[in-house]
Amino acid sequence: MRTALDADGSMLDEHEQKFVSEIRKHGWIGTSVFADEEGPRFSYTTGFWLKFKFPEVITFSLKREIAHETFWYMYRTIESGELFTIGEPVESIFENTKAALLPVSEHQFRDHLGWSSWFYGGDVFRCVQLVWTDPNGFFPWQAGYSAAYIESQPDLTEGNWSGLRQH
Repeated sequence: MRTALDADGSMLDEHEQKFVSEIRKHGWIGTSVFADEEGPRFSYTTGFWLKFKFPEVITFSLKREIAHETFWYMYRTIESGELFTIGEPVESIFENTKAALLPVSEHQFRDHLGWSSWFYGGDVFRCVQLVWTDPNGFFPWQAGYSAAYIESQPDLTEGNWSGLRQH
């Protein structure tokens, strides 16, 4: 798979060179995007797919530092040979709550995964959304999910939280 790692460095601007340098150094890089009128802040990885053939990860509404630490935990776990289940609750990602990894629709890549698409030269990679529960332990697709968190995690799946929403 050809990526930006294969590009002639002289053809890359300063930001692109720094991005590629971080992936060379650490195996991945995290990108954080501030909240705006279109939605909450979010963070995502670039490099997981190249190194492990594990989907890139995107998550919403977590502080940049927490998202980065979480991505490092996931990276090291995958590097050790343990994979995370996609589509089912996972208890090992966060200390005090469950998480789930759901496939992100390619229709969402353009609006949310710009640097990853640039790095891979298109949408030739996979991505999962790291979804966390509300304080009561409910996921966004479950009855009882707190209305206070509705806007915190948009659904980036093919729809209806990958068919998990029952109503």
